[in-house]
Amino acid sequence: MFDGQSSHSLKNKKKFSIIHKESKPLIPSNPTVLTTTISKIISSKILQNQHQLTSLQANQTTTMASVALKSFVGLRQSSPENHHSTITVLSKPFPSNQLHYRRLNIVAGKSSPKITGRNLRVAVIGGGPAGGAAAETLAKGGIETILLERKMDNAKPCGGAIPLCMVGEFDLPLDIIDRRVTKMKMISPSNVAVDIGQTLKPHEYIGMVRREVLDAYLRDRATAAGATVINGLFTKMDKPSDKYAPYVIHYNEYDGKAGSTGKRVTVEVDAVIGADGANSRVAKSIDAGDYEYAIAFQERIKIPDDKMQYYENLAEMYVGDDVSPDFYGWVFPKCDHVAVGTGTVTHKPDIKKFQLATRLRARDKILGGKIIRVEAHPIPEHPRPRRLANRVALVGDAAGYVTKCSGEGIYFAAKSGRMCAEAIVEGSENGTRMIEESDLRNYLRKWDKTYWPTYKVLDILQKVFYRSNPAREAFVEMCADEYVQKMTFDSYLYKTVVPGNPLDDLKLAVNTIGSLVRANALRNEMAKI
Repeated sequence: MFDGQSSHSLKNKKKFSIIHKESKPLIPSNPTVLTTTISKIISSKILQNQHQLTSLQANQTTTMASVALKSFVGLRQSSPENHHSTITVLSKPFPSNQLHYRRLNIVAGKSSPKITGRNLRVAVIGGGPAGGAAAETLAKGGIETILLERKMDNAKPCGGAIPLCMVGEFDLPLDIIDRRVTKMKMISPSNVAVDIGQTLKPHEYIGMVRREVLDAYLRDRATAAGATVINGLFTKMDKPSDKYAPYVIHYNEYDGKAGSTGKRVTVEVDAVIGADGANSRVAKSIDAGDYEYAIAFQERIKIPDDKMQYYENLAEMYVGDDVSPDFYGWVFPKCDHVAVGTGTVTHKPDIKKFQLATRLRARDKILGGKIIRVEAHPIPEHPRPRRLANRVALVGDAAGYVTKCSGEGIYFAAKSGRMCAEAIVEGSENGTRMIEESDLRNYLRKWDKTYWPTYKVLDILQKVFYRSNPAREAFVEMCADEYVQKMTFDSYLYKTVVPGNPLDDLKLAVNTIGSLVRANALRNEMAKI
């Protein structure tokens, strides 16, 4: 089991053009089945038109092809060599058995310069799930990769829930998963509890992880793939002087020898992936714009063993104006403690009051517990207005990829990091050519096409069901339906639009309307009181 601490030696790694300057200080979830039903309506026409093309011709644009990361030969025209490089590095070969094969978009006939004497260089800023997944994919695809992360033991305030599909898709070992949740309790404002999970198959579960463990594991895997992981703080970025000139990344490196301020370093790269979270400095560097954000507040509480046994495979979600006016409170089990937290967009100054209310709602089950860690962090509420500029792209929280209603972000962070890296690998023909903005736009196009319906529908659900306590009562009432539970878990665990039974869908629509009507009537009665 990883303990969240990792050290990354820079020996025997690829060398970059690094200029050392004199050291001096710098100033420095679960959505209801209505989600699935509406998503199917919105996205069915999108999903049904994805077909594999069987051949590629030079100088002809194709939209989808089943292509290995290692093979992009003959897809681009000859072009002048790139004379802007100041570094000569021979990249290490990557064994074919280490490469992941997946469906990629290929744009043929581009005339970007061919790189000689080295491979494409990319800096990944941020070492969370997005950055770790991106760095590993880049390194396996032949890209010279550096990853900067300031806090190697970072423990972001995060519920830590991951869908089952992520375990398989990202080859996660079971020993980094603290708990396998097979039961959930959804608890209404009036403390009516609904048990969820009765439709799960024996092998199905929601994984619970600690971010410091997951993040360290993904960074270690990126290192093993050939990426250079640096304990450093990104400070600024100098933009290219012309189309194919390098970006100059400025950062403070913390090697334990230069004191608390670190050593000022610069490195030249051809492209940048911003995976540095909601307060992304990379996003600011490209004027990506602002977004609404929530404040998440979480306490890790060590509870007695007998009470911990209650949470062995159980997670709880609380809804109500007391715990959050626009989100939910949670109690999620970890290895030897529970994470108790809440969040809000609209009432940020009251976050500690909401946290106290969440603890009070769960007080009998966490009685005798001791708070061992307190965490708080902003969480984006929607994608940024701008997610790429030239050869810089944003992924994960930096791009705004957290779902409303459920607040899920880990899977989408790792997925976006991988998808962005894949676009760079294919656009550069495994690091042999310079990339352009059009290559990164392939990543955005694929992302939006795949996940836009989910984000849009969850936005609608949050506005419908989180607007009042009566609406939340209706939300919990709906969760008691077995059909709702099956569709919800199937969609969450596998991140696919699950086909439903038309008759059951119709019954669900009627029941949803009935629940909302009852909720509205209850609200009117409460207003009279």
